[in-house]
Amino acid sequence: MTLHREGKSLLISSLLIVLVINGLVAYFFPAQVYFRESVVVITSLFFLIILQFFRVPKRHTEINPNHIIAPADGKVVVIEEVEEPEYFKGKRKQVSIFMSPINVHVNFNPISGIVTYFKYHPGKYLVAWHPKSSTENERTTCVVKHENGTEVLFRQIAGALAKRICWYVKEGDQVTQGQEFGFIKFGSRIDIYLPLDAEICVNIGDKPVGSETVIAKLR
Repeated sequence: MTLHREGKSLLISSLLIVLVINGLVAYFFPAQVYFRESVVVITSLFFLIILQFFRVPKRHTEINPNHIIAPADGKVVVIEEVEEPEYFKGKRKQVSIFMSPINVHVNFNPISGIVTYFKYHPGKYLVAWHPKSSTENERTTCVVKHENGTEVLFRQIAGALAKRICWYVKEGDQVTQGQEFGFIKFGSRIDIYLPLDAEICVNIGDKPVGSETVIAKLR
Protein backbone atom coordinates (compact mmCIF):
# COMPACT_ATOMS: atom_id res chain seq x y z
CA MET A 1 0.00 0.00 0.00
CA THR A 2 1.22 3.50 -0.88
CA LEU A 3 0.08 7.06 -0.16
CA HIS A 4 -1.75 9.14 -2.75
CA ARG A 5 -0.01 12.15 -4.26
CA GLU A 6 -3.01 14.36 -3.44
CA GLY A 7 -2.22 14.03 0.26
CA LYS A 8 1.43 15.13 0.15
CA SER A 9 1.00 18.80 1.10
CA LEU A 10 -1.75 18.12 3.65
CA LEU A 11 0.26 15.37 5.34
CA ILE A 12 3.33 17.61 5.61
CA SER A 13 1.23 20.46 7.03
CA SER A 14 -0.51 18.13 9.49
CA LEU A 15 2.81 16.70 10.68
CA LEU A 16 4.23 20.20 11.25
CA ILE A 17 1.11 21.20 13.22
CA VAL A 18 1.40 18.09 15.38
CA LEU A 19 5.08 18.76 16.08
CA VAL A 20 4.45 22.42 16.92
CA ILE A 21 1.57 21.62 19.27
CA ASN A 22 3.58 18.99 21.12
CA GLY A 23 6.61 21.27 21.28
CA LEU A 24 4.58 24.14 22.77
CA VAL A 25 2.91 21.85 25.31
CA ALA A 26 6.28 20.44 26.37
CA TYR A 27 7.70 23.98 26.72
CA PHE A 28 4.82 25.54 28.68
CA PHE A 29 3.80 22.50 30.76
CA PRO A 30 7.06 20.66 31.53
CA ALA A 31 5.76 19.26 34.82
CA GLN A 32 2.35 18.14 33.55
CA VAL A 33 3.39 14.66 32.39
CA TYR A 34 -0.09 13.18 31.98
CA PHE A 35 -1.31 16.24 30.12
CA ARG A 36 1.68 16.13 27.77
CA GLU A 37 1.20 12.42 27.11
CA SER A 38 -2.51 12.94 26.43
CA VAL A 39 -1.74 15.65 23.89
CA VAL A 40 0.80 13.36 22.18
CA VAL A 41 -1.80 10.59 21.92
CA ILE A 42 -4.54 12.89 20.61
CA THR A 43 -2.36 14.63 18.02
CA SER A 44 -0.87 11.29 16.89
CA LEU A 45 -4.35 9.86 16.35
CA PHE A 46 -5.28 12.98 14.38
CA PHE A 47 -2.28 12.49 12.10
CA LEU A 48 -2.95 8.76 11.64
CA ILE A 49 -6.56 9.50 10.60
CA ILE A 50 -5.32 11.91 7.94
CA LEU A 51 -2.64 9.42 6.89
CA GLN A 52 -5.04 6.50 6.41
CA PHE A 53 -7.37 8.62 4.34
CA PHE A 54 -4.77 8.94 1.58
CA ARG A 55 -3.83 5.27 1.42
CA VAL A 56 -3.79 3.60 -1.98
CA PRO A 57 -4.22 -0.18 -1.62
CA LYS A 58 -3.19 -2.63 -4.32
CA ARG A 59 -6.18 -3.79 -6.37
CA HIS A 60 -6.59 -6.35 -9.13
CA THR A 61 -9.17 -5.76 -11.86
CA GLU A 62 -10.44 -8.63 -13.98
CA ILE A 63 -11.18 -6.69 -17.16
CA ASN A 64 -14.46 -7.75 -18.76
CA PRO A 65 -16.30 -5.65 -21.40
CA ASN A 66 -19.66 -6.84 -20.08
CA HIS A 67 -18.96 -5.86 -16.48
CA ILE A 68 -19.30 -2.52 -14.71
CA ILE A 69 -16.94 -2.45 -11.74
CA ALA A 70 -17.24 -0.32 -8.63
CA PRO A 71 -15.60 3.09 -9.20
CA ALA A 72 -14.95 3.47 -5.46
CA ASP A 73 -14.97 1.81 -2.05
CA GLY A 74 -17.98 2.56 0.11
CA LYS A 75 -21.60 1.64 0.67
CA VAL A 76 -24.38 1.29 -1.91
CA VAL A 77 -27.04 3.82 -0.91
CA VAL A 78 -29.15 4.15 -4.09
CA ILE A 79 -30.39 1.69 -6.72
CA GLU A 80 -33.24 3.08 -8.79
CA GLU A 81 -34.49 4.07 -12.21
CA VAL A 82 -34.16 7.82 -12.71
CA GLU A 83 -34.20 10.58 -15.31
CA GLU A 84 -30.65 11.67 -16.14
CA PRO A 85 -30.98 15.31 -17.29
CA GLU A 86 -27.43 16.40 -18.12
CA TYR A 87 -26.23 14.05 -20.85
CA PHE A 88 -28.61 11.21 -21.65
CA LYS A 89 -31.75 13.28 -21.05
CA GLY A 90 -33.65 10.08 -20.50
CA LYS A 91 -34.17 7.23 -18.06
CA ARG A 92 -31.25 5.22 -16.72
CA LYS A 93 -30.53 2.90 -13.82
CA GLN A 94 -28.65 4.71 -11.09
CA VAL A 95 -26.32 3.09 -8.56
CA SER A 96 -24.79 5.37 -5.93
CA ILE A 97 -21.85 4.58 -3.65
CA PHE A 98 -21.28 6.68 -0.53
CA MET A 99 -17.69 7.03 0.70
CA SER A 100 -17.21 7.80 4.38
CA PRO A 101 -14.01 9.49 5.64
CA ILE A 102 -12.58 6.07 6.56
CA ASN A 103 -12.94 4.66 3.03
CA VAL A 104 -10.28 4.72 0.33
CA HIS A 105 -11.11 7.75 -1.82
CA VAL A 106 -9.36 6.81 -5.05
CA ASN A 107 -11.82 6.66 -7.97
CA PHE A 108 -11.53 4.01 -10.69
CA ASN A 109 -12.84 3.72 -14.25
CA PRO A 110 -15.85 1.37 -14.18
CA ILE A 111 -15.48 0.49 -17.88
CA SER A 112 -12.91 0.75 -20.66
CA GLY A 113 -13.46 3.09 -23.61
CA ILE A 114 -13.23 6.67 -24.83
CA VAL A 115 -14.21 9.67 -22.69
CA THR A 116 -16.93 11.28 -24.82
CA TYR A 117 -18.05 13.90 -22.29
CA PHE A 118 -16.54 15.55 -19.24
CA LYS A 119 -17.67 18.58 -17.26
CA TYR A 120 -16.88 20.09 -13.87
CA HIS A 121 -19.71 21.76 -11.93
CA PRO A 122 -18.99 24.05 -8.96
CA GLY A 123 -21.67 23.85 -6.30
CA LYS A 124 -22.75 23.37 -2.70
CA TYR A 125 -21.49 20.94 -0.05
CA LEU A 126 -24.65 19.20 1.13
CA VAL A 127 -24.17 15.88 2.90
CA ALA A 128 -23.41 13.31 0.21
CA TRP A 129 -26.52 11.19 0.88
CA HIS A 130 -28.85 14.17 0.43
CA PRO A 131 -31.12 13.62 -2.63
CA LYS A 132 -30.18 17.04 -4.06
CA SER A 133 -26.44 16.46 -3.74
CA SER A 134 -26.38 14.87 -7.22
CA THR A 135 -27.55 18.11 -8.85
CA GLU A 136 -26.51 20.89 -6.45
CA ASN A 137 -23.15 19.88 -4.96
CA GLU A 138 -19.71 20.41 -6.46
CA ARG A 139 -19.35 17.53 -8.93
CA THR A 140 -17.91 16.21 -12.16
CA THR A 141 -19.71 14.30 -14.89
CA CYS A 142 -17.79 11.80 -17.02
CA VAL A 143 -19.16 9.63 -19.84
CA VAL A 144 -17.17 6.73 -21.24
CA LYS A 145 -18.19 5.02 -24.48
CA HIS A 146 -17.19 1.41 -24.82
CA GLU A 147 -16.14 -0.07 -28.19
CA ASN A 148 -19.51 -1.85 -28.34
CA GLY A 149 -21.25 1.56 -28.31
CA THR A 150 -22.50 1.44 -24.73
CA GLU A 151 -22.08 4.68 -22.78
CA VAL A 152 -21.80 4.79 -18.99
CA LEU A 153 -21.98 8.02 -17.01
CA PHE A 154 -20.36 8.38 -13.61
CA ARG A 155 -20.41 11.44 -11.42
CA GLN A 156 -18.03 12.45 -8.61
CA ILE A 157 -19.99 14.34 -5.94
CA ALA A 158 -18.43 16.33 -3.10
CA GLY A 159 -19.88 15.86 0.37
CA ALA A 160 -20.17 18.10 3.41
CA LEU A 161 -16.46 17.62 4.24
CA ALA A 162 -15.10 17.29 0.71
CA LYS A 163 -13.79 20.60 -0.59
CA ARG A 164 -11.86 19.41 -3.57
CA ILE A 165 -12.57 16.96 -6.38
CA CYS A 166 -9.58 15.79 -8.42
CA TRP A 167 -9.75 14.21 -11.86
CA TYR A 168 -7.17 12.97 -14.33
CA VAL A 169 -9.18 12.51 -17.53
CA LYS A 170 -10.48 14.72 -20.32
CA GLU A 171 -12.66 14.31 -23.40
CA GLY A 172 -11.02 12.12 -26.01
CA ASP A 173 -8.92 10.11 -23.56
CA GLN A 174 -8.74 6.34 -23.86
CA VAL A 175 -9.33 4.83 -20.40
CA THR A 176 -8.98 1.32 -19.06
CA GLN A 177 -11.32 -0.42 -16.66
CA GLY A 178 -9.95 -0.37 -13.13
CA GLN A 179 -7.43 2.41 -13.63
CA GLU A 180 -7.52 5.53 -11.47
CA PHE A 181 -9.46 8.47 -12.90
CA GLY A 182 -9.79 10.75 -9.87
CA PHE A 183 -9.79 11.37 -6.14
CA ILE A 184 -12.16 13.13 -3.73
CA LYS A 185 -10.86 14.58 -0.47
CA PHE A 186 -12.97 13.40 2.50
CA GLY A 187 -16.59 12.13 2.63
CA SER A 188 -18.21 11.97 -0.79
CA ARG A 189 -20.23 9.93 -3.28
CA ILE A 190 -20.20 8.55 -6.83
CA ASP A 191 -23.30 8.02 -8.97
CA ILE A 192 -23.21 5.59 -11.92
CA TYR A 193 -25.88 5.74 -14.66
CA LEU A 194 -26.40 2.52 -16.61
CA PRO A 195 -28.61 1.30 -19.48
CA LEU A 196 -32.08 0.22 -18.37
CA ASP A 197 -31.43 -3.39 -19.34
CA ALA A 198 -28.25 -3.63 -17.22
CA GLU A 199 -28.31 -6.39 -14.61
CA ILE A 200 -27.55 -4.88 -11.19
CA CYS A 201 -25.30 -7.18 -9.13
CA VAL A 202 -25.36 -5.33 -5.78
CA ASN A 203 -27.99 -4.47 -3.19
CA ILE A 204 -28.63 -1.48 -0.95
CA GLY A 205 -26.20 -1.66 1.97
CA ASP A 206 -23.55 -3.67 0.12
CA LYS A 207 -19.95 -2.51 0.49
CA PRO A 208 -18.23 -2.85 -2.89
CA VAL A 209 -14.46 -2.72 -3.34
CA GLY A 210 -13.31 -0.14 -5.87
CA SER A 211 -11.78 -1.57 -9.10
CA GLU A 212 -12.74 -5.12 -8.10
CA THR A 213 -16.44 -5.58 -7.26
CA VAL A 214 -18.78 -6.10 -10.23
CA ILE A 215 -21.77 -3.82 -9.61
CA ALA A 216 -23.60 -4.51 -12.88
CA LYS A 217 -23.51 -6.58 -16.07
CA LEU A 218 -24.36 -5.26 -19.52
CA ARG A 219 -26.74 -7.32 -21.66
